[in-house]
Amino acid sequence: MAERLVIISDMWGSKKGLWITSYLGYLQQYFNITFYDSQQLANLKVAVNSEENIHNAFVDGGIDTAVAHLLKKEKEPAHYLCFSMGGAIAWKAGLLGLPMKSFYGVSTTRIRSEKAKPQCEINLIFGDNDMYRPKSSWYDQVGIEAELVSGFGHNMYTDDKIIQKVSLDLLNLVTHKATTGRSNKKEKAV
Repeated sequence: MAERLVIISDMWGSKKGLWITSYLGYLQQYFNITFYDSQQLANLKVAVNSEENIHNAFVDGGIDTAVAHLLKKEKEPAHYLCFSMGGAIAWKAGLLGLPMKSFYGVSTTRIRSEKAKPQCEINLIFGDNDMYRPKSSWYDQVGIEAELVSGFGHNMYTDDKIIQKVSLDLLNLVTHKATTGRSNKKEKAV
């Protein structure tokens, strides 16, 4: 029986999410996948779909709404693959008891203000050009490590090289080939 994988989009949801089909193409034969559009989870209604308006709608209650909806929808343990704002949603839900087997966050910069972590295996990956990624001290404070990929910015998750890397990492995780100890250190460069 295939492992469950819950994927939560970035703040754009499926509106600008054609890249998500690449992840699905790699992962659907190995996982039973549930996909959530973060805007739909948050019940976002913005008059103008600008980056600023969408971001503000999430910060001004949308994240909390999405967390509540995710907690209502997901009752069984699953692996989570989350992008940017989707990572903030799943992280907060994990702190509130969402049953997680693992959390893989790509460019999940909003977690930088969190003081605790979900109780599961955590893999974080950021581009070294992402100015909003957590500071090194955050990793020490929370007790985790992240991969830092040279030459990439915040939207790195749309790049085919990163899509392949993340997909392979997830496959290794569920086939128990992943290395141990990655969740206990701070940021490292790759």
